[in-house]
Amino acid sequence: MSTSSSSAAEKNSFLTLLRKTFVGFLILLLFFIFFYLGHRENNVYILKTLELRGSVNEGDLLFKMNCVGCHGITARGLVGPDLHSITERLNDKEIIKQVIEGKTPPHA
Repeated sequence: MSTSSSSAAEKNSFLTLLRKTFVGFLILLLFFIFFYLGHRENNVYILKTLELRGSVNEGDLLFKMNCVGCHGITARGLVGPDLHSITERLNDKEIIKQVIEGKTPPHA
C-alpha cells in the first residue's frame, strides 16, 4: 500500500519540525550548561573568598594598589562611587561579585 503525497509531505514537515525542535533544545541545553558551570565556578570563588581571614593592613595595601584610582584615597569616590555606604546596599557576596566582575556602575 502506498501513501499519498500529502500524507508523505505532512510526515516530512513533522520530521523537519521535530529536528528543528531537537536542535533548538540542544542549543538551549548547551547554553544552560555553560551558564551554570560559569556561575557555579564564580560561586565557589566567592565562597572561598568569604572564608579568608585577611588583615586590615593587607586590605589597605590592596585597596591602595587597585582601587584608589577610581574611588579615591578616602574611598569617597572620584570616577568610582563613594564606598562608605556600600554595605547598606550590597551584602558581602554581592560586593565580591561586583569587584571580580568589574560591573560599572554597580547593579544593586
